[in-house]
Amino acid sequence: MKHLFSLLVAVLMAAATHAQGVLQFEKVLHDFGKVPEGTMATYEFKFKNTGNQPVIIADVQASCGCTTPDWTKTPVLPGKTGIVKAVYSSSGRPGIFNKTVTVTSNAATPSTVLTIKGNVLNKDQIKATLTPAQLAQGPRLVLDQTTHDFGKMEAGQAPTARFTIKNTGKQDLVLSAIQSQCYCVGYKSAPAPIKPGQSAVVELIYNQRKLGLQEESVTITSNDMHGDTKLTLKANVVKDLNAGSMVKESGSSVPFK
Repeated sequence: MKHLFSLLVAVLMAAATHAQGVLQFEKVLHDFGKVPEGTMATYEFKFKNTGNQPVIIADVQASCGCTTPDWTKTPVLPGKTGIVKAVYSSSGRPGIFNKTVTVTSNAATPSTVLTIKGNVLNKDQIKATLTPAQLAQGPRLVLDQTTHDFGKMEAGQAPTARFTIKNTGKQDLVLSAIQSQCYCVGYKSAPAPIKPGQSAVVELIYNQRKLGLQEESVTITSNDMHGDTKLTLKANVVKDLNAGSMVKESGSSVPFK
């Protein structure tokens, strides 16, 4: 009897051990190859739950702040699929990269390491490898204006400048990072890809606290291989817009115009 009981316990434990979800990735390494600097290199690692219990991904950790992960948040039932997305920001990071994201879950193998790698090249390096025909097949960024003057603004006010961008190329135009010497310019919201022949309004937030006349050179990076796009923001930054806002006109005080 004791032998039968021990055998039953072993069988139950074995069954419990095999009652688990299994994360089966199509691949655990992706090579982007040559990546134009300034683009967001994105890849989705696809997986299938080949086990017999639901799989829940608890967390995904990137090996550096330059890589942003995302993943399927809902339980993945047996036989169903999900994704783990890795986004590498190549802006200001020329050269070879090799980064990992670690997936933690309740699967039979609780931790899986995924790897992305590639070689970030500046646009001049990429352009040198393209024929005129290949270059003509890519996206093309055209701005409606290259300068915006905010006029008088209060320090830390963060006003918005609107620019219309048209894609006159033949592939989707993807806008990437904003670069400026003051680190005070950014997108109001993440811009969506712009289809060939279409236009979109892009809003830039200017958060300048330095007083006086300011002129900022701003670079918009994108996947346009013709080069990055430059524009200029101007402003007269004052400490307080209300101070001195009354001026004398014909001997009487009137609001500043």
